[in-house]
Amino acid sequence: MYAFELVRPTTVADAVAALAEDGAQALGGGQTLIPTLKARLAMPEKLVCLGGISEMKGVRTEGGKVRIGGGTLHATVAREAASAYPALASLAERIGDPHVRNRGTIGGSLANNDPSACYPAAALASGATIVTNRREIAADDYFQGMFATALDEGEIITEVVFPIPQAAHYEKIRQPASRFPLVAVFVARFADGVRVAVTGASANGVFRWTEAERALSSSFSPSAVQGLAADPDGMIGDMHGTPEYRAHLVGVMTKRAVAAAG
Repeated sequence: MYAFELVRPTTVADAVAALAEDGAQALGGGQTLIPTLKARLAMPEKLVCLGGISEMKGVRTEGGKVRIGGGTLHATVAREAASAYPALASLAERIGDPHVRNRGTIGGSLANNDPSACYPAAALASGATIVTNRREIAADDYFQGMFATALDEGEIITEVVFPIPQAAHYEKIRQPASRFPLVAVFVARFADGVRVAVTGASANGVFRWTEAERALSSSFSPSAVQGLAADPDGMIGDMHGTPEYRAHLVGVMTKRAVAAAG
């Protein structure tokens, strides 16, 4: 590590002011940032810890939506969203290991937008709204590629609002070492149609599989996606699987998710 200043604001306003200073960077649960600092891949002069901001924590349900504070831990989501949105809670309880779930936050995960992170699939499939200290951003507009989002410099995710679907499920193949999904699919059925979001597969990060959405909106059953194939172009290829293998798994995971949701 190296020398830096650590600031612990207790309000969003104070955090925004601290982040406006040169060399400042937000610190959520630190599950990605701290290893990055240790490797000297980033060297901010000041870390603004968001962990002490109570207004950014908690889970509540109102008006057919689950509202989750940006600073809420994965473990809290798994526990407190279980009755209102079981698929979302199930996703949260399978993130990483107990250490990660009790340190990492939903806002930190969405702000980082790792191409193999779990929450981006839930947000995109649910048609969630990412609320910041400045505005509200629809999930369809928020995710913009690998580690890229619509967030501006100094913008903080204060809340994530998830519409509750009629049925949903998150299915993933977990990479044993990292516990990130090798490929995962979140399927959510609403009155006006089905949304299917895929993570862990594409080099550009989370995406919607629109072909499957059209088929499932007509018939919400695993057989509806039989014969459909995701395009391997742009899929991740590494020691764990080829682009063609990941494209195949997209179809497999989608069928499993639909069967479990149905």
